[in-house]
Amino acid sequence: MGILVSNISKSYKEVKALHNISFEVKPKELFGLIGPDGAGKTTLFRILTTLLIANEGKATITGFDVLNNFKDIRKHVGYMPGRFSLYQDLTVEENLKFFATIFGTTIEENYELIEDIYVQIEPFKNRRAGKLSGGMKQKLALCCALIHKPKVLFLDEPTTGVDPVSRKEFWDMLKRLQQKNITILVSTPYMDEAALCDRIALIQNGEILQIDTPENIVKQYSKVIYDVSANNMYQLINSLKAYQHQHSVYPFGEFVHYTDTRSDFNPKELKTYLEEQKLSNISIERTQATIEDSFMEMAK
Repeated sequence: MGILVSNISKSYKEVKALHNISFEVKPKELFGLIGPDGAGKTTLFRILTTLLIANEGKATITGFDVLNNFKDIRKHVGYMPGRFSLYQDLTVEENLKFFATIFGTTIEENYELIEDIYVQIEPFKNRRAGKLSGGMKQKLALCCALIHKPKVLFLDEPTTGVDPVSRKEFWDMLKRLQQKNITILVSTPYMDEAALCDRIALIQNGEILQIDTPENIVKQYSKVIYDVSANNMYQLINSLKAYQHQHSVYPFGEFVHYTDTRSDFNPKELKTYLEEQKLSNISIERTQATIEDSFMEMAK
């Protein structure tokens, strides 16, 4: 069994962090929880890893209840929190030995599971963890989360603040771990990483917006999107937001993604309007929807 979450709710005084969250992660699946900061991802992870108690609902991890079987769950899961939480004064090797000892195992016993990752940080095994780069800290934290050979791996925003190359390497490592029969639940605010998951749940303000494969979520986007650019991005955004027929307007890299309320939208009409706003070098081109577009539409 994988992960089963049923009607989980959690509040902090007047703030409702999670509201009626339900989803299932299948065994050996790479499942993504996708949403911005403050969406409730970390609160949910803490509940599922038995560090926090929900106000309502229930959850099971590999068949164990998070309330009644928390000791069993802690033996079978690996957890990598969003903030680097290893002992910064210990070396790479000392951190690994420490976590292996806690779980009654050794580095050698489960080395085959972490080998692909550990070989990248082994040259720095005598360096204190606090002196490692962001990417190396990330790899060490993953090794420590895997050292006891967990059945389920929880990764809370593991690539936040990490350079693009390290981000790609990290996701390649996750794909290899998945092939070793580990169920993976990963959270991220990066919409481009959503496409790397088998299935995803889009979450905003403590509520699930949609659960499906990345491909299906994009297919269900019904609007026609246009890449719009001009000489002044700030003025362009304000002008588009003031346009009477705009449905949605938001920055997307070097462009602004624009959708119109009309089914017979004519880009030439919009270009004329933008020229009247004293903008120049105007380009309006149709483009393909992304997961970010889908999320922005559902979160409106």
